Amino acid sequence: MLLVAVCLVAANMRPAITGLGPLLDQIGADTGMTPTTLGVLAAVPLAAWAVFSPLAHDLSRRFGQPRVLLWSLLVLLAGTLVRSLTDPVAGLWIGTAVIGIGIAVINVLMPAVVKREFAGHVAAVTAVYTALLAGLGAVSSGVVVPISHVEVGGEPAGWQIALLVTGAALLPFAIAGWWWAHRGARRTHDREGAPRGRTGIWTDPVAWLVAVYMGLQASMFYMFVTWLAPLSMSIGRSEVVAGVDVMVYQLFSLAGCLLLPLILRGPLERWAPALIPSLAIVGVAGLMLAPGAVLVWGCLIGLTGGATLAMSLTLMAQRARDHDTSAALSGMSQSVGYVIAALGPVAFGALHSLTGGWTLSLGLVLAVLVALTIVGVFAGRDRYVLEHR
Repeated sequence: MLLVAVCLVAANMRPAITGLGPLLDQIGADTGMTPTTLGVLAAVPLAAWAVFSPLAHDLSRRFGQPRVLLWSLLVLLAGTLVRSLTDPVAGLWIGTAVIGIGIAVINVLMPAVVKREFAGHVAAVTAVYTALLAGLGAVSSGVVVPISHVEVGGEPAGWQIALLVTGAALLPFAIAGWWWAHRGARRTHDREGAPRGRTGIWTDPVAWLVAVYMGLQASMFYMFVTWLAPLSMSIGRSEVVAGVDVMVYQLFSLAGCLLLPLILRGPLERWAPALIPSLAIVGVAGLMLAPGAVLVWGCLIGLTGGATLAMSLTLMAQRARDHDTSAALSGMSQSVGYVIAALGPVAFGALHSLTGGWTLSLGLVLAVLVALTIVGVFAGRDRYVLEHR
């Protein structure tokens, strides 16, 4: 039942965010926001993850992971409702920020849950978790535009209702499933015999490698989740087809998540973090040279996006000796990582606004991927945080 609950939580961790990109044109037309402002809006959840990720470990130590995760799911639901059922401008910003806060805590604690409860199958459970995360995010991107055009009382439903449907449809099941899996539990795992001092995580070089790897891969992923649909529409594809492009991109991210455990075997395991970005480098170069084949290039980039996400979460578990250290590493690396990631959609949109084209924006992605490859060379070494070497 705990595995089912973990899967239900994973299914709700991206739809509230990934539905935003395909609707950017609608939101901009309705609110008057510029591309740069829309890029800032897309970065709000990432900024929330950066700010609130360090708090997750202390909250779990004080109240226990099960209770903190349950409340985080309720916060996620509240943010989704605020964004869609209140003022189109203020509610959009406030709701998106609250959504980011809820997901921030879940992001940090789930790798520690996997480390503790599925210690013998970390890579496999992480792959399933990230595949669901990516898969449901993909579905949200693909259906959000058609939902916004559904007639309700003779008028299109609009972007607010579309975001409500895609963001909140499965949340009650996750809340109920997580509560059911932990009903009657009196354990607060993180209090029982766990070492108290984890401040050293902020000066540990291995932790910083994991954090930078996390940030660079997330920056690449969210630049495309946010801007792939506008890029597709700029070459003549319709709004609905552009949404499908984003969905396919994320479905290939799902495939990348599932393929990672096959790569993490034998001699490839050491070099996997550095080798995975090569597919996206080919894909981004293809977008620059032959943008008409956007779907082909999006598939290659998606494979890298999913595999590097799963790789990041796996590193958070593999580079720690116990689940408490894993939670500390997860909080630190996601805090630093999402500071880096939040800059991506903003910079991508600003470069597009500055030039009116996509070449400089895609060049930024190439630079991020080259840096990810270099960091991956060092992150792949068999090292552990908080250990003298």
